[in-house]
Amino acid sequence: MKDITCIEDLRQIHKRRVPKAFFDYVDHGSYAEETLRANRADMEKIKLRQKILVDISRRDLSTTILGEKASLPLILAPVGSTGMQYMDGEIYACRAAQAAGIPYTLSTMSICSIEDVAANVDKPFWFQLYVMKDRGFCKALIERAIAAKCSALVLTVDLQVIGQRHADIKNGLSVPPQLLKLKNVIDFATKPGWVAGVLRSKRRNFGNIAGHLPGSQDLASVSGWVASQFDPSLNWKDVEWIRSIWPGKLIIKGIHDAEDAREAVRTGAHALVVSNHGGRQLDGAPSSISVLPKVVDAVGSQIEVLFDGGIRSGQDLFRALARGAKSCMIGRSYIYGLGAGGQAGVAKAIDIIAQELSTTMGLCGINSIAGITPKSIVED
Repeated sequence: MKDITCIEDLRQIHKRRVPKAFFDYVDHGSYAEETLRANRADMEKIKLRQKILVDISRRDLSTTILGEKASLPLILAPVGSTGMQYMDGEIYACRAAQAAGIPYTLSTMSICSIEDVAANVDKPFWFQLYVMKDRGFCKALIERAIAAKCSALVLTVDLQVIGQRHADIKNGLSVPPQLLKLKNVIDFATKPGWVAGVLRSKRRNFGNIAGHLPGSQDLASVSGWVASQFDPSLNWKDVEWIRSIWPGKLIIKGIHDAEDAREAVRTGAHALVVSNHGGRQLDGAPSSISVLPKVVDAVGSQIEVLFDGGIRSGQDLFRALARGAKSCMIGRSYIYGLGAGGQAGVAKAIDIIAQELSTTMGLCGINSIAGITPKSIVED
């Protein structure tokens, strides 16, 4: 992978190696994709403050995330169906993150189960929870995460109803699934490496749900159950219920409003994530980077503010930190790497962003993550 120089290079390889249905699942957003585009466009509008003749020989990218040491202020975000991008993808992504010294977050809707990942990595990882109508299932998931020694629980709260993703419907990632459409079968035939990998993988269904439902090896029945389980009645009292079960660090993901951020503080959560679900939910919402300063101003230092949405480079990571984020999540950026080259591809994505961050810090005359402040960018 020595000729790969940026995340877009990984994206192009991913697009060639992985079937269109699964590439589009990651690459696209909901409805007209206005928010998806805004996440990137607004990020690129932020200009960096160049500084010269500063001793930058001792640049240090390390930081702490929820009190734990990290090699850089970066977290691999939860991404559903990661194991369909590359065989046992969740395991390989987690290994790459841990080798790089940063956290990895396993999705409720992962292909490899909590136990699969825990048995194949050396350190604790984070677990992301969707609250389903079946509260018994949710409680069991939390208990499994506790048994696996997961070090943080990421409660995603912006999926009470699902924003329509046109590409998924057209590609057969629907309820019920229609992946064996002729066009998909032809596409699969052109990706023999992907097919061979998936056939060798531990699972080809949602690992955390397997065993909970009778006939859970039937993808159609599992998908139908999942679609019926997202709960529009989810509210702040449910966070209290989760707090009563989960003994560790709690992160609330999907905050996009200052008032909601203040409410997250009142729940006693350890961190919140400013996120619009990567432009995959409420289309027409503002970009995550545009609302980040208001959220930071609303909560101050009462809670750790993380950021998610549109990061494709170390420059973007720098921008979000300058806008007040303590650390940032990436989703698409590392999935492109996974689809391009498995664990090595994820490692490459992390390294690209780290090296770009280091260079950006140097050219802005900054030696530490704490030194990245609002003064590091040029405000209009």
